[in-house]
Amino acid sequence: MAHTLVNPADSLERQNEKLLKIATTLMRRVEQSADATGVAYAQFERAAMLEEEVRARTEALERAIDLLNESNARLARANAETEAARADLWNAIETIQEGFALFNPQDELVTCNSRFGEHTRDIHHLFRPGLAYADYVRLVSQSPFLILPRGETPEIWAARRMERHRDDHVAFNARLAGARWLQVSEQRTPDGGTVVVQTDVTDMVRLERREREKLRDDQARLIRATLEHLNQGVCIFDGKDRLIGWNRRVGEFLSLPMGRFHVGTSFRTVYDQLKREVRFAHAFDAQILLDWVASDERHAPLSMEIEIGAQRVLTVFAQRMPDGGFVISFTDVSAERAAMRAISDVNETLERRVMERTLELEDALAEAERANASKSRFVAAASHDLLQPLSAAKLYIASIGSATDEAELKQRLDKAENALRSVEGILGALLDISKLDSGKAEVHLSDVRLDLLLRQMADELGPVAARKGLDFRIVLSRAVVRSDAAYLRRILQNLVSNAVRYTETGRVLVGVRRARPGVRLEVWDTGPGIPESQQEEIFAEFHRLNAAASAADGMGLGLAIVDRACRLLNHPLELVSQEGHGTRFAVSLPLASRPGADEIRPEDGMPAGSNLGQRIVLLIENDDELRNAVAVTLENWGVDVFPCANEAEAMALLEEVDIAPDVIVVDYQLDDGRLGTDAIIRLRARYGPLPACVISANRSSDLADLCERIGARLVHKPFDPGVLREFLLQSAG
Repeated sequence: MAHTLVNPADSLERQNEKLLKIATTLMRRVEQSADATGVAYAQFERAAMLEEEVRARTEALERAIDLLNESNARLARANAETEAARADLWNAIETIQEGFALFNPQDELVTCNSRFGEHTRDIHHLFRPGLAYADYVRLVSQSPFLILPRGETPEIWAARRMERHRDDHVAFNARLAGARWLQVSEQRTPDGGTVVVQTDVTDMVRLERREREKLRDDQARLIRATLEHLNQGVCIFDGKDRLIGWNRRVGEFLSLPMGRFHVGTSFRTVYDQLKREVRFAHAFDAQILLDWVASDERHAPLSMEIEIGAQRVLTVFAQRMPDGGFVISFTDVSAERAAMRAISDVNETLERRVMERTLELEDALAEAERANASKSRFVAAASHDLLQPLSAAKLYIASIGSATDEAELKQRLDKAENALRSVEGILGALLDISKLDSGKAEVHLSDVRLDLLLRQMADELGPVAARKGLDFRIVLSRAVVRSDAAYLRRILQNLVSNAVRYTETGRVLVGVRRARPGVRLEVWDTGPGIPESQQEEIFAEFHRLNAAASAADGMGLGLAIVDRACRLLNHPLELVSQEGHGTRFAVSLPLASRPGADEIRPEDGMPAGSNLGQRIVLLIENDDELRNAVAVTLENWGVDVFPCANEAEAMALLEEVDIAPDVIVVDYQLDDGRLGTDAIIRLRARYGPLPACVISANRSSDLADLCERIGARLVHKPFDPGVLREFLLQSAG
């Protein structure tokens, strides 16, 4: 274990003192010793080393003392600055006009200025550091200087204050003794403490009250001016049933000396004076008014009438106000009541006259119904009795015709047979009309195949149309509908025969169109059309547009039968016609419930031709069924079809196959509000001036002009396949 001359645990001063003492002793021994072996010199060297170590330790001690002195100086300066800052903060807090207090996160009072709580002098001296927030609230709530709201105890006030203390920011006004008001604001500090600021707002509250009173006075003057300009008499009563306002019209209407009354007069006094001057329309109204005023509950407004003299009538309207008072208004309705009495007298006279005329009309209507029933029975009987001899006459004429070879006689027999056939048709129509009018028509609903019905029409009326040189087309359909087969056949027969009869040139088209939830049977013609003024009259019996037509052309009963039969079967009938542009009749039919009943297959009967020469047609149609039908028709003609639902699909398809079409066929109104004419313009901009055809049910002149401007053919729906084929042939040429 090594030994040292000094103890390291001693202070530097003690170590230096020991070393100096050792060095002095050694030097003294060196000077006194004369040892020849050199021991004295060695001791001298050791003394010198010890002196050097003492010098180094002394310098280190001096540096440490300097550092300590410097640290003490800085600490002293920091303490001085802290005290100065604390003094400045205290002076600042003490200087502000508001009461200020700071509570730490543990809700203990840290500091407050002298103005904090100065309005509660009884507890002001208790606000010292360390006071708990809950104790502070409790002391304030129990102070006699705090004026609590009516019905609120110190405990309730303190509980509400503690509940609001949980919020980050709180502000409220507290009323103090001496008509003073204090605004208290609490704000949470970042470390979770609370700053409470108390501001005396007494002057602000007093100023606000003065402004409010001034405003109330201004409003009172405004109300007074308004009351004086009202046409009604008005009385205002407060919550204690005392008169607080009225206008001069009250005295005028009621003939009351309102000068006797003054502010504060009770309602009972006013009522007693009123009752002596007026009478209530109903005896119990007076008591109802008294009960209404006496009740403390808020009732619904009260309305009644009073009478003054023989001519004047006033309406009394009473209504509660939010403060518990009420307003009673008086309105002069004498003129209105006089007018009502006059109107009542006139109404009684009119009612008497109307009753007399009604009885007369009922008698006339009963007589007409009896005559109509008699007529229907007669027509039914006569038609039935005449049909038998007509049938016999037709048989006789047919037998004579088969027994002779004379051409002139055969021609006369044919004319006679046609005349008998016309008479038979007229009698059959009269019989149908009589059945429909009598209400005895029987309906037998069944599933009816439209293709069979349409083929019958083609067989019966096709030859007649051919003799007139008409283009007669029937587009067959596999749809099956729910209807009466006999009546539906008569409806279609009358519509088609009328179309053939009145169309001199052009074509007649019969077809079926999908119309959810059913189908629509349509008959189109290019005849003279029906004027709008007569489109209602044509469904009447014996009404014909062509008055010069012979009896062989019918007696104008066909459309009357169609109208009655459609109403009987509940099949909506539609007529669209324009004079000089043909006519369209449409009958809406419900589909049968069996599967496949809604399938519609257009068959134009046109043979596939080779003239179209494998042309490429771009078809844009958003209706799936119509797009498929047109595509099948075009393919039957040898045309290559690119069917698309919209313009975007068409553009994508053409880019994919990298082939330009020869012809564009596009529907006018596509999905999402897009137009087929715009699609034509964009396709032509990319692929050149292609022939184009627009298909649309829009028959406006604007669309026709647009198609003419862009050089496109316009074909109206439902279109004739022959028209489309004609367009394709022309575009190929």
